[in-house]
Amino acid sequence: MVPMKRGELRIYLGAAPGVGKTFAMLGEARRRADRGTDVVIGLVETHGRSKVTAQLEGLEVVPRRRNGGHPGLDELDLDAVLARRPEVALIDELAHTNAPGSRNTKRWQDVDELLDAGITVLTTVNVQHLESLNDVVEKITGVRQRETVPDEVVRQAEQIELVDITPEALRRRMAHGNIYAAERVDAALANYFQPSNLTALRELALLWVADEVDVALQRYRTDKKITEVWETRERVVVALTGDKESETVLRRAARIAKRYGAADLLAVHVLRGDGLAGAPVGATLALRRLADDVGATFHTAVGGDGPDAVTTALLDFARGVNATQLVLGTSRRSRLAQVFDPGIGARVVRESGPIDVHMVTHNSSGRGLRLPVLRGGLSGSRQAAGWALAVLAPTLATLTGVLLRDVIGLSTDVVLYFLAAVVVAAVGGLGPALLAVLLGGLALNFFLTPPLYSLTIADPENVVTNVAMLVVAVLVALVVDRAARRAEQAARARAEAALLASFARTVLTRTDPLPRLLTQVREAFGLRCAALLERPEGRTGWDRVAVSGPPDCARPDQADVDVQVEPGLHLIGTGRSLPAADRRLLETVGGQALLALRSQRAVAEAEAAQRRAEVNETRGALLSAVGHDLRSPLTSIKAAAGSLRDPLLRLSETDRADLLATVEESVDRLTGMVDNLLDSSRLAAGAVHPLLAPIGYDEVAVRALIGIEGAARVTIEIDEQLPDVVADSGLLERVVANVVDNALRHGAGAPVAVRASAYADRVELRVVDRGPGVPPATRDGLFAAFQRLGDRDSAPGVGLGLSVARGLTAAMGGTLTAEDTPGGGLTVVVSMPSASAVPEPEVIG
Repeated sequence: MVPMKRGELRIYLGAAPGVGKTFAMLGEARRRADRGTDVVIGLVETHGRSKVTAQLEGLEVVPRRRNGGHPGLDELDLDAVLARRPEVALIDELAHTNAPGSRNTKRWQDVDELLDAGITVLTTVNVQHLESLNDVVEKITGVRQRETVPDEVVRQAEQIELVDITPEALRRRMAHGNIYAAERVDAALANYFQPSNLTALRELALLWVADEVDVALQRYRTDKKITEVWETRERVVVALTGDKESETVLRRAARIAKRYGAADLLAVHVLRGDGLAGAPVGATLALRRLADDVGATFHTAVGGDGPDAVTTALLDFARGVNATQLVLGTSRRSRLAQVFDPGIGARVVRESGPIDVHMVTHNSSGRGLRLPVLRGGLSGSRQAAGWALAVLAPTLATLTGVLLRDVIGLSTDVVLYFLAAVVVAAVGGLGPALLAVLLGGLALNFFLTPPLYSLTIADPENVVTNVAMLVVAVLVALVVDRAARRAEQAARARAEAALLASFARTVLTRTDPLPRLLTQVREAFGLRCAALLERPEGRTGWDRVAVSGPPDCARPDQADVDVQVEPGLHLIGTGRSLPAADRRLLETVGGQALLALRSQRAVAEAEAAQRRAEVNETRGALLSAVGHDLRSPLTSIKAAAGSLRDPLLRLSETDRADLLATVEESVDRLTGMVDNLLDSSRLAAGAVHPLLAPIGYDEVAVRALIGIEGAARVTIEIDEQLPDVVADSGLLERVVANVVDNALRHGAGAPVAVRASAYADRVELRVVDRGPGVPPATRDGLFAAFQRLGDRDSAPGVGLGLSVARGLTAAMGGTLTAEDTPGGGLTVVVSMPSASAVPEPEVIG
């Protein structure tokens, strides 16, 4: 009997409810049905969404199984779908937990039975329901998902399709009522559907799908035996030896991986295949802990035999994981050893192919840029080699002449001594060359020039030969020494240019460059302390403007190095004296220090001027606002009072009542303005001491609307069952009144809604208007004192309402923020601690 072919599973994965998973699934079902495929709907949750419901038209729906013991918990009728045996079945919400009494506990188990029966299943799931991400989602949203599905179930799907939408579009969809009912919209937007939550959930979904795609790619490469690197994703491999430099190399690799965002970091330790000692005892465990600390996965690879075994194992591992970058430490071998064997690093670079290789130094960390010391032409090692050659070269020439006396003549012997003198001069310079000429002349005269074994020179021509040899050696030595000096000077010039460029970059790019500049000076010149001292006019003492190192640089006359930058300003250093060349460079650095000091002081003066301008602007705004808002009600009061007192003016009772109402309204305006000014002053002085107690938003909102002009345009939509908040009743009433009054003044006549919702340990009151709104860049300015939308509007008030409201809210332990109203407008959110989340005070006694 041929076994039944298992059905295929296709999953529509989304970041949050409402992204369109069910809609996309139904669209695929309709396309398959149009092609003649037998499609039925086993279970689809429409959640009352009209567009989703419209997609069901024309598709066969299997009736749900009634759960008699639990009315309202109708479930998938698994037996009916199995009996119907369609080609494709649609089963929504894969992570759903079935009602008690069902055959299977979870819906994904129902789906598994359908797949075993050969039925292809289309289903949906949100990323927050994946078991491996449950704790991550809870940290992001503050909500723990009770319904989860094992990751392995989702990974076994033949197709996973990501249904994606931007957070802004999803919030608009929510605000238009396309996801939840109207009474749930504000609470959802304020809590789970915050932009930050949606962005994080979207990233989780994208990364999870990307990981699955990467696994599928690796499986394909393995099946097809593909070894070359495909740069589909940044993957950094770091090679660790287990020695003390491993920590430096691993941390550097972690920084490289971090630059690429979601790059994978893999640490690998290659074991020697010949069984010889490798890393120190216990190093592997330490490497594993270190890899965990920086977020890397730890791996070991075993090399074969031979000198290139480690290199081959390392590159094979890197290619096997499709690495794009390889990080390893520089060789600890000496230069002499590297002549015979360049080491693993050089071989890796040569054979890495498309993999980028980073060589990390680990024995010079913390050293600053230093200048080379000017020395006489040649280095000490070359001079030592020259002195040795000054003895060996004439000796070899002499042995050659004596042993081959019957083959070569005196002229050839002279050429050999010339060659020896030139070689010594080229290697060791003038001193060794003179010694070589002296020894060579004596040996030539004693062993090879007739009469032999005598220092007597019978032929005057031999005297000329010795003198010529001496002159040639001296000239060659002088040329070599001059070239070496020029090379040394060029190297120093390059170092000076690099150092000055580093200083200039510090001065130009840092906001406070002096401390860093002095640190560079101290490191570059090998000083113990570097400081910039200034003596103000009319004073005898010195002020330390900036210092690097031990603070023992107090006076220029106590320093080892003293450079006068300008009268009254000195750059000094202690620790050692500097040669003339270094002092000249330090004088140039002094000019850069002066530039940095002037720039720093100019910035400080500009900031002080900015603060003075802000104070003047605030003072002007206060005088302008208070002048206008005092004059208007006072003028109204004076005019009304004058009319009431005029004996010649005959007023009816209606006119008299209108004038008295004008006086009362003007006095109320004055009282509100004075209250805001006093509250602002108390907040600035820290003199607000709230009396905290449980209070309901519904009570506060009703009292806050009393006396507010335009309160008829405000609707209060607050559930009385919401938890109380911990606040000062009077202060919270002032906060709500100020926020509502601001919405009425600047809401362009649109209605204002006051709503509330609970989230975690907070209860939020939202004042929603449909006015012109405020751009995000200027939103924080709403809560500044004397802010009146840029002072361009004609609305009354001194611009203190929201500033005072935020201060009073903060004094009670709450927050006051502003956000966009989906669809246009501004929403101001008052968030206070829930009374149910605040512990009762402990009673002792």
